[in-house]
Formats: sequence, C-alpha cells, structure tokens
Amino acid sequence: MDIRHSVEAFLGRHNFDSRGPAVNTIIDTLLYDMEEGLKQDPLMPPGSGPALDMIPTWLMPPSQPPKNKSVIVIDAGGTNFRSCLVTFDENSIPSISQLDRRPMPATDRVYTKAEFFETIASYLDHVKNAADSIGFCFSYAMKITPSGDGEVLQFSKEVKAPEVIGSLVAENLEAALRARGWNKLSRIVMLNDTTAALLAGASTAVNGKRYDSYIGFILGTGMNAAYIEYQKIPKIAGIAGAVELPAQIVVCESGKSNKQPRSRFDEAFAQKTDKALLFWFEKMCSGAYLGPVASIMIREAAAEQLFSPAVTKAFKTMQDVPLIDIDRFLSAPYSDQTKLGAMLAGGSDADRETLYRLLDALVMRTARLAAGNIAAAVIKTGKGKNPALPVCVLAEGTTFLKTHNLRNMVMRHLYAVLTEERGIYFDIVSLDHAVTFGTAIAGCI
Repeated sequence: MDIRHSVEAFLGRHNFDSRGPAVNTIIDTLLYDMEEGLKQDPLMPPGSGPALDMIPTWLMPPSQPPKNKSVIVIDAGGTNFRSCLVTFDENSIPSISQLDRRPMPATDRVYTKAEFFETIASYLDHVKNAADSIGFCFSYAMKITPSGDGEVLQFSKEVKAPEVIGSLVAENLEAALRARGWNKLSRIVMLNDTTAALLAGASTAVNGKRYDSYIGFILGTGMNAAYIEYQKIPKIAGIAGAVELPAQIVVCESGKSNKQPRSRFDEAFAQKTDKALLFWFEKMCSGAYLGPVASIMIREAAAEQLFSPAVTKAFKTMQDVPLIDIDRFLSAPYSDQTKLGAMLAGGSDADRETLYRLLDALVMRTARLAAGNIAAAVIKTGKGKNPALPVCVLAEGTTFLKTHNLRNMVMRHLYAVLTEERGIYFDIVSLDHAVTFGTAIAGCI
C-alpha cells in the first residue's frame, strides 16, 4: 500500500485535512473576529460572536528612539520570567545588564493574588531602584487602561492564578515593590509581547528604510499578533480618561479565535487543558501544545496499526513529547540519537516515512495558521500598497524561528495571499532581543 494514501486516509478519519484549512479561509475568519472585536468584547462562555479581545493599547511607536535613558524591563512569558536593566546611550543604542531569569510564577501550582505579586516583586530585587520606570511585557490577555495599566482578562499557557484575573497588574506590583522598600516609580507601562515586537520593528526603520505600518507577531509558547488600527474603535468611545487617537496599536489575542475546523486530535488534547473552549486557535499551532497534539496523533496511528508491530508497541504507550523532539526528528529522520528516532530503531523505512508524513502535516498546518494570522493583521492595517513602503512584520518566537521548515513555508504562503493575490507588500524582520528592547521603548514613552 502507498504510505501517502494510508496516512491521508488516517488523517481524514480524524477530521485532519493535510492541505487545510486554506490560508484565505483563516484570513476571512480572523478578519471577522477582528472587526467584530473592535465593536464589542467577546461573550463568555465562547459562542458564535467575536472571539478576539482586540485590546487597544493607547500606544504608538515614538517618532524618535529613546536617548540617555535607563528603564527596568520585565518579560513574563509562557515559561520564563525575565528581568533586566536596559540603557539607551546618546546614540539611542540599547544595552542589557543585570539580566535574571526565573520560572514563570503559577506554572507549577495555583498561586493566590498576593503570592503572585509578592513573587514577582521578589524576582526584581536585583534591579531595585535602578531606574524610575518599568516596562512590563505581560504575555497574557489583559485590558490596557488609558493610563498604561493592565487588567488581567485570562491566563493561558496553563498559568494557575485565578485570583489575579480582574486585577490591575501595575497597581498591584507597585504596591508589592513599595512593601519591599522601593522608591516611588514614575510609571509602570504594561504591554503585550506582540506590542513589544511591533515597537522593536519600528526601530528598524533606519538607514533609508521606511515602512507604511507595523505588525508584531509571536509564535512561541503561544501565538498572537498586534497591528496598528487607523480607524476609530467603536467599543472605546466615551471611555473615561481616554484621549482619542488617530491611530493606535491593537493587540488581537488571536490565539482565542475559535472558527477554524479542529481535528479529533485537537479536540482530545483540548479536553486535557484547563479551559477546553478557550485559546482554540493557539492550541492548534503554538509551541506549548504542538507536542501533545502530535503525541495524541502518533498514539492513535499506532493503535490503528499504521506502523510495524515493533514500533506500534513503542508508540502506543509513549508519553507526550515536546515540540523540540518533533523538530529533531524532522531535521534528521534517520538518526537514532533523537527520542523519536530511537523509538523507530527496530522499525523499517516505511515506519520512518509514516511518522515523517504525520508530523510534517502538523507543521504544515501550523504554517498555514501562522500565515493567516500575519496576513489578517497586515490586511487590517490597510497599508502596504506601495512596494517601496511595505508593512514591517517583526516575527518572534522559537516555534516560528526554529521549527523545521516552518518560517520558509509561512513566507511562501504570505507572498501568495498578500503580494500575488492582493498587491500588498510586506517585510519579515527579526531583531535580537526584540521583545526586551520593544518593552524598554514602551517604558520610555
């Protein structure tokens, strides 16, 4: 039997389309959620209406980069909590010092509200009073206030701190810092990692390079995008303390989109998570979830005897593997030094081809989902029609940058749906320490 046919039949039985969903379908569903999310916040529990929070940030990239300024930077990500001091010199060149990395609080167990903020404050002892402002990149859904604080809406990536939901992060952190003897801070600016990426991307417009607009995109532990909205945002009309802006950065929280078809593998994994009906899109393609979804796929393929008897026995009882092990196998499918390669050691070439086709289908779906996410944000700006003024997309995250063949496939899809089909021009850029420097820029605004 042709292995390609058996793999396609297996995937079809489980509602996994190896060539879908189409990128334009993803774009259309996301644009619906984006447009409706600017009118009203999502309904809870999730229903048929808008799923994206579409969070106004009250921020725009500064016209000039900071000079002669230091700012404390916090980056609370899906796995790690990083903090450091960033200093911009007289030429606006940033440098990082006093870098520290800890586990993200509440990823190991449930934290109370007080414990959550006290832990964060303790993590910052090494930069105590090193600057009078903090840029805080908080990579979870939050509603940004006109003053720059952030109200936590939901946690994703399996962070367990339910009492923190509804709290103002900057207000509570400042109280915890003052309790540890800190001087009064001039400001704590809250932002998402996609906003930080967007601000970092804006800093690359130098040496004769200009852009029509900017996108921040993250595909790492989670998945999200931010863009600049140039139209009025209906849902913030009349908010107390708000100053109407001609344009501002909006964080989509695109990982919450729930209108793409899910396979039975996705459904089975979602039932194991804290919030089975939330972060639907993110659970289909981000780094925290791809490994478990792939593991479910492999175990089911073994149960349906797609592998030889020796390999079937190993795969039917295998524990979940992380994305890094999937990437290692795809990069070197005939190596027995990888975890999956070692499990195939007693198998055949047919076993390796079968596993490769299964995992490659999952990565290629991720590429389509990621391309649709980026493309929808680019289209929503309404910019990029002049090839000399493309839209700058600063794309970050280990899943995007390091997963086997993923970045190349995303670029291919983007060129097809944006430039060839719509006449929209874009430029994918990367920058070392992009989120750190973008957060520092926000702390100086």
